[in-house]
Amino acid sequence: MATVITMPRLSDTMTEGTVATWLKKVGDKISEGDILAEIETDKATMEFESFNSGTLLHIGIQAGETAPVDAMLAIIGNEGEDISALLAGGGASAAPKTEEPKKEEAKPEAESKPAAEAKSDDKKEDAKPASTSLPAGVTVVTMPRLSDTMTDGTVATWLKKVGDKVSEGDILAEIETDKATMEFESFQAGTLLFVGVKEGETAPVDSLLAVIGPEGTDVSGVAENFKKGGAAPAPTADKQEEAKTESKADSSEKTEAPVEVVSDGRRIFISPLAKKIAEEKGINIAQVKGSGENGRIVKADIENFQPAAQATQAQPQAEAPKAEATAAVKPFVPAGETYTEEIKNSQMRKTIARRLSESKFTAPHYYLTIELDMDNAIAARNQINGLPDTKVSFNDMVIKACAMALKKHPKVNSQWKDDVTLIHHHVNIGVAVAVEDGLLVPVLKFADQQTLTQIGANVKDVAGRAKNKKLQPAEMEGSTFTVSNLGMFGISEFTSIINQPNSAILSVGAIKEQPVVKNGQIVVGNIMKVTLACDHRTVDGATGAQFLQTLKQFIENPVTMLA
Repeated sequence: MATVITMPRLSDTMTEGTVATWLKKVGDKISEGDILAEIETDKATMEFESFNSGTLLHIGIQAGETAPVDAMLAIIGNEGEDISALLAGGGASAAPKTEEPKKEEAKPEAESKPAAEAKSDDKKEDAKPASTSLPAGVTVVTMPRLSDTMTDGTVATWLKKVGDKVSEGDILAEIETDKATMEFESFQAGTLLFVGVKEGETAPVDSLLAVIGPEGTDVSGVAENFKKGGAAPAPTADKQEEAKTESKADSSEKTEAPVEVVSDGRRIFISPLAKKIAEEKGINIAQVKGSGENGRIVKADIENFQPAAQATQAQPQAEAPKAEATAAVKPFVPAGETYTEEIKNSQMRKTIARRLSESKFTAPHYYLTIELDMDNAIAARNQINGLPDTKVSFNDMVIKACAMALKKHPKVNSQWKDDVTLIHHHVNIGVAVAVEDGLLVPVLKFADQQTLTQIGANVKDVAGRAKNKKLQPAEMEGSTFTVSNLGMFGISEFTSIINQPNSAILSVGAIKEQPVVKNGQIVVGNIMKVTLACDHRTVDGATGAQFLQTLKQFIENPVTMLA
């Protein structure tokens, strides 16, 4: 039977999506898990998997077109199947059809039939205890909050099915947030008894995701309570301990702690699923850099891993098709004729436009520019980079200097709110990174506590993953100050729009040789201009100037940053 596939809601703020590319065409055979298309949201371009098998019978939104969430995206069914009724009904009506009968059945049974009413009352009586207590050994797993901005999540893939044994540390599912798809671990052991959110479905944070407990336990009352809008039962500490004990007793042979592998004297944290895939592919996990919390290796890290030699060889091959594609679509414009090309705005570009407009028109910006003598910084960098396995850029030195200066001038490290001003005494510096679709700002947490070499390695890591769309949502949150550098493009001076909720952003220009006066003599010096954009609601002119003076002292005397 044919199934209507609708435009998915890939983030909680998404109202429409743009089909960037179709990876299947009408008539192609589709297997469950195949990538149908790449869809642009307001934050990223994401792959959209098929949760159905069959033949692609119809495409409702062509590549490059934008449509609202729940609009008809495609139809999958049996080859040659008549889909005229679905096309006539449209995508909007197709989705509710699967849900309305359920609602219709529930109402008449409760309202018009005495027998059904009695049954319904019985069910309610059975369900009530679920709100205050759970069957022995049973644990409710709710939709996790995987970022501070997340309000709901979409289950991309279930890696366990009802009836499967689950060990502590196993990956239950992959959950899509507004910024990334993340693996979700089980913190309980037992049997997966119930799944509350099917693949492809979206549900709010803290709603029923699954139920885990001893095999054969009846959990219908728990599930029914949640379906009727009940809050997640919060088991007491005694019940949680009881559940853990009974679950471990039932599956003691299969329960395993989160994986820790010792290699060359260091511990490697890796999810069970990632470890399994690595073993199947013969990948040495010691060579893989983890993108999960505390450097933990997850499935995506293994799937995207390339040995150094292969990665070097693959780079030219990956870039060549782009050049050919660009040449193929370049229009021919005869001399003397006008031509205007229209390019649809991506969801990320729309979001950038909205947020920058909000910042520019709500925060009263002003700008302070200062020249820095970079002679000592150049000499210090050459000495540092002369050490084995060490690489530091001028941008790394600027970030370190900013972090140290912010500790001395915390009012610049602040945030405006209507009723209060927040002064941050921790330093999290956002680093603006240009990507194909716009701009991302990964965050270096506690940058003041990092050495120059640590900052250099971390900036290289997050910038690379930002360009490959591999950043986790948590890695782009919590900045207290931002640095934007266009010096590598030869730009000598520019101003930036503040990355709210920060109160300031530093714009870094190129190092230029120019005549300077030293000891009464005109000599050639290396000068770099930096401009501080400040929010006048939180940072007064004198405060911003004092910050720049401290920054200048650190940059022009790099040894003070090594103390």
